[in-house]
Amino acid sequence: MVGERAAQGHGQDNSDLFLGQDRAHSARMYDYYLGGKTNYAVDREAARAVIRLFPAIQTVARVNRAYMHRAARYMAQQGVWQFIDVGTGIPTAPNLHEVVQEVAPDSRVVYIDNDPIVLVYADELLAGTPEGRTGFVQADATDPEAVLAAVKEKGIVDFGRPVGLSLHALLHFVPDDQEPYDIVRSFMDRLPRGSFLSLTHCTGDFAPEAWQAIIDTYVQRGTPAQVRTRAEVLGFFEQLELVDPGLVPAHQWRPEVGSGPGVVDDRLVSLYAGVARKL
Repeated sequence: MVGERAAQGHGQDNSDLFLGQDRAHSARMYDYYLGGKTNYAVDREAARAVIRLFPAIQTVARVNRAYMHRAARYMAQQGVWQFIDVGTGIPTAPNLHEVVQEVAPDSRVVYIDNDPIVLVYADELLAGTPEGRTGFVQADATDPEAVLAAVKEKGIVDFGRPVGLSLHALLHFVPDDQEPYDIVRSFMDRLPRGSFLSLTHCTGDFAPEAWQAIIDTYVQRGTPAQVRTRAEVLGFFEQLELVDPGLVPAHQWRPEVGSGPGVVDDRLVSLYAGVARKL
C-alpha cells in the first residue's frame, strides 16, 4: 500500500531518529516501492511481503506520485500559490514545491510528516525558488487543529487566501475509529473559500481479496490500515465541488503523456484520486 503519512519538525533534537527501527513504517515502505534507499531491513521485509501479495503495488506508488505532480500543477494553474502537504514522506524529486514553483515561482509550501528519518532529508524540502518559501513542521494528521496551528506559526501560509491541501496516500492509514471524515472536514472548515482538496486513497474495489491480504499484512506489522470503496472515498469530498473528471482511478485523472507508468488497468492501480474546490 502507498504510504505518505503525517508529521515531524525540522531543526529539533535527532535523538529519536533511530527509534522504531524494529517496526515497518508506511512511509519507508513507500520509499522502497518507488525504488528508494531510505528504508530499513524491517521496511524492506514488510514491503516484499506486500509485493508478493500484489506485485502491482509498485505501480500503485508510481501512479500516486505522477498524480500528485498533475494535481499540484493543476491547482497552481488555477491561481493557488500556497500549499499544505500532510503526509509528505521521504523526499522524492520532484517534490511538490518544485512542481508548483515551475508554474508560479512565488508559491509557498509547508510539509508535514511523522517519520523521524524524514527530518534528516528535510533540507531537500526547503530549497525552493528565491521568490517562494517552503517549511517543514511537526503535527499529527489526526489533529487538524494542531497541524494548522503549527503551520500558522511558520508564517508561510496566508489563511486569508486559498490553500491547496494535499492528503495523498494518507487516509487509508486512518481507520474509521479515528474519524477520518471528521478529520478532512475539520481541515477544510479552517481553510478559506476557493481552497482545494487533493487526495488519493487505496481501494479494494478491483481486487478485494488481494487488498484484504495487504491490509492484514500492514496491521500485523503494527500499521492500522483500511481500504475504502469509491462511494466511501467520495464521502471525503462532501460539500466540496469536484473538478473534472471527478473521482476516478488515479491514472485516469487528467492523464499526460509521459506522466507515470505506461498503460495500466484499474485493477493494477487500485487507487482513487480527485481534486475538489471549496465554494
